[in-house]
Amino acid sequence: MADKTGVIDLVNRDPNGLNAHLGTLLFNDVIGEPDGTHSIDCVFKLSNTCFELWKGLCYKLMTFCCGCCIAMEWGCEFAYIAFFHIWMLTPCIKVVEINCGICQRMYTMCINCCCTPCYESMGGIFHHFKRT
Repeated sequence: MADKTGVIDLVNRDPNGLNAHLGTLLFNDVIGEPDGTHSIDCVFKLSNTCFELWKGLCYKLMTFCCGCCIAMEWGCEFAYIAFFHIWMLTPCIKVVEINCGICQRMYTMCINCCCTPCYESMGGIFHHFKRT
């Protein structure tokens, strides 16, 4: 991943731990022989070697063949999301804020004209009552 200076860290490629759950995927996480059901030791060891070899080889082959195209598609997707937020959602939110501000002012005026005099009158009446 590139830092703010544009330098790509080739050692720590997942600094935010997005796929930490995949980094520890080992043969023993996928294949397990319970007690009483064991293959020949050399077969089990060779299976482990084959698993790790093919997992790494296939991953490298798939990223070589498809990685750049998929990265390009995700780049376009996130560009679209940024475009949509900047040019559509944020202006819509601003329109709603403006309209809600006017509605709030109208609501406040109505409450102040209709309810406040009643509340002040009731307050004036009950002001003279004292608790004992």
